[in-house]
Amino acid sequence: MAEGTGINKVLTSNKEARIDKWLWAARIFKTRSIASQACKKGQVSLRGTQLKPSRMVRVGDVISVRKPPITYSFKILQAIENRVGAKLLPEVLENVTSPEQYELLEMSKISGFVDRARGTGRPTKKERRSLDAFAMEEADVPQFFGDLPIFEFDDDEED
Repeated sequence: MAEGTGINKVLTSNKEARIDKWLWAARIFKTRSIASQACKKGQVSLRGTQLKPSRMVRVGDVISVRKPPITYSFKILQAIENRVGAKLLPEVLENVTSPEQYELLEMSKISGFVDRARGTGRPTKKERRSLDAFAMEEADVPQFFGDLPIFEFDDDEED
């Protein structure tokens, strides 16, 4: 394959790339607009400095991306602006996120709904069933057609 075509063309090493395009191309964010919004919200930083979406980044820069509950860190190996396949990501970036961050992520996954205070947020399936049972008892709503009052029509009267 000739140089400059196909995959090699996509991964040609530019010296600089826009951060929002690089975040999208490196598959850190699903769309470029989401990457831009993350930059505007201050979730993307370089050496502690928050980046604007138009900021140019270089090969060797280590950027931090805050996606609660953790902050990911990536070293830029290639400054690309075109999206690449997932198999090519090791050539584009190096994940240098600290193990403590991954432990924090694991802890948040484990805790999940355990820390949810009773009565806050959306009810669980069990809570919903008990609420429905309580509401039915209080309202004395007829459960079957046999419990409905019978309505009789007067056929004898003529209008």
